[in-house]
Amino acid sequence: MNITIGELIGNFILVAGSFLLLIVLIKKFAWGNITSIFEERAKKISDDIDSAESARQKAEELAQKREHELAGSRAEAVTIVETAKETAEKNKAGILANAAEEAGRLKAKANQEIAQNKAEAMSSIKGEVADLTVTLASKILSQELDKEVQSELIDRYIKQLGDA
Repeated sequence: MNITIGELIGNFILVAGSFLLLIVLIKKFAWGNITSIFEERAKKISDDIDSAESARQKAEELAQKREHELAGSRAEAVTIVETAKETAEKNKAGILANAAEEAGRLKAKANQEIAQNKAEAMSSIKGEVADLTVTLASKILSQELDKEVQSELIDRYIKQLGDA
């Protein structure tokens, strides 16, 4: 097989022409679609990158906000606990003061009742002693007694007083 230069040039022109024709046809019918597909793809990738960056920033902002709120909640919890402790201490002091005051009041009332009962008992005893004295004096005056009878009479009344 011998290929001549003419055939070679002819084949070259034919292939080059076909290639140029193919490029022209692609340019005319498909190039716009192909470039628009590539542009849409590039735009979609760019938008996805932008939205991912935006979502990352929002996530960081939300994380910072959550951390800030968590720190605020912790501080608020500490404040609430401290306030509760202070209130409990105040209530404790008030309750203890009320209890001490009540105990003092009850003690004073008991002392007053004891003093009153003692006074009533003394008054009652004085009345009884006075009655016994009057009775004894009237008996002694109504009888003339010798020393022995008088001693016996006193012993009997003292015994009656002890039995009463």
